[in-house]
Amino acid sequence: MYEERPALLDGAVLWTRTLVSRPAGPLHPLHPVLPDGCMDLIWADGSLLVAGPDTRAYVPGDPVTRYAGIRFAPGDAPAILGVPARELRDRRVALGALWGEAEARQLGERITEAPDPAAALESLALRRAADAPAPDPLLRAVVARLDAGRPVAETADAVGLGARQLHRRSLDAFGYGPKTLARILRLQRALALVRAGLPYAEAALRAGCADQAHLARETRALAGTTLSAYEARAYEAAAGASANRDTPLPSGSRTTA
Repeated sequence: MYEERPALLDGAVLWTRTLVSRPAGPLHPLHPVLPDGCMDLIWADGSLLVAGPDTRAYVPGDPVTRYAGIRFAPGDAPAILGVPARELRDRRVALGALWGEAEARQLGERITEAPDPAAALESLALRRAADAPAPDPLLRAVVARLDAGRPVAETADAVGLGARQLHRRSLDAFGYGPKTLARILRLQRALALVRAGLPYAEAALRAGCADQAHLARETRALAGTTLSAYEARAYEAAAGASANRDTPLPSGSRTTA
């Protein structure tokens, strides 16, 4: 079962997942996780790890029984975690590799022993955020403009950065350049419209794609699937949730395909 709520940390989302019944065999794979511009700090059966920013669909390996995660707003995680996003692009990394094995193990044990591991993880993120630089309003403005479908060049001008400056700062904040971030956010908008029941062509145009074929290419390139397969899986996940079955693992992403 998967649940999420807004975290106490500005712009973040706290999520949990409990595997009610373990999938059996290779014919029951976990659903891929789609790129969304975010990074997650995750507690997984006692271990702590970081899900870096994805540029392609991530397919989870062996399932874990219990997860708790905090998904940071795009661009916020590097200051809190102490590592540029580009170093974690398309990776899942044990927290011990970033903060030291002893500290990560101690933190993992504390969270595991807490009555509510998700709340304990959230408290950890809040403490780290309090000691970290505040979110950069310029980067948040970049995300907001790109998520609204504004062109990259126009966005750079609006925030007072040259193209190279914006690209360099985006690599550290988001893990990739602004054009890739814009594509990922556009795909997320389009797939949200598909899940809401809009026809593919209409979803494509409203999200900012040139046409349905453009959306189909982006879905294949970034999500590793087709629009029809995505819609079928989204329907299956919704039906599973309503029937109190396991929902897909969202580590590193708010959306699965």
